[in-house]
Amino acid sequence: MITMVVSDEQREEAFAFYREALQLLKQSGSRFMLGGAFALFQHTGIYRDTKDLDVFCKPNEYPRILKFFAEKGYETQLTDVRWLAKIFKGEFFIDIIFDTVNNICTVDDTWYEHAVHGTFVGENTLFLSPEELIWCKLYVQNRERYDGADVNHILLKKGKDLNWKRLLSRMDAHWHLLLIQILLFQFVYPADYHEIVPRWVFEELMARAHEQYDIPPSQEKVCRGPVIDQTQYMIDIKEWNYKVTTIKTV
Repeated sequence: MITMVVSDEQREEAFAFYREALQLLKQSGSRFMLGGAFALFQHTGIYRDTKDLDVFCKPNEYPRILKFFAEKGYETQLTDVRWLAKIFKGEFFIDIIFDTVNNICTVDDTWYEHAVHGTFVGENTLFLSPEELIWCKLYVQNRERYDGADVNHILLKKGKDLNWKRLLSRMDAHWHLLLIQILLFQFVYPADYHEIVPRWVFEELMARAHEQYDIPPSQEKVCRGPVIDQTQYMIDIKEWNYKVTTIKTV
């Protein structure tokens, strides 16, 4: 996501681009959901000016979208066949996202089933559910970008109605990250966490943390750092002889 300080005129130009993009996406016949800054706005009310529109879809949808926009005169790019494509119009662009950079959060039919209906720039559309948005953002812990504050704000505004069982299931293989986030939430919002984070979730995760000392350590020297930061842990893999994780959640 690229944020920017803009004038009212620039914002109107951006809105016109978003509106046109959403209308064309609908015309393409593809199923899609909005994520990124505008899903965050939908769930928290936090608005950020940005030049990009984050569109999530299943992997089998993005070729149709790229082809449709190319026929309409847009510049298209398959940026990374594993998770990302782009559509450009001048200084504005659409990120077509069908996975995450770590190939863990692959978009499937369940994302659409739990997506939230809403309106953006006058167009009815679907937004990522708060559970999927949190799931994706928990893995963004790079030196250059860290989404922990975004997750805290989603929890603050949506935590009482969150499907915690589904979120816990999403994070099952990497539950440590959810526990870390909950502890951070407790630190940031000492007056709110009692009412927002169910006690059973915290106790379940803490029990798992305690159990880590009751089982033997991994025989393989694995570094799971690249799951959350694809650059800062490369020294572990390239020089310190750690093996990179290949765990993928369901």
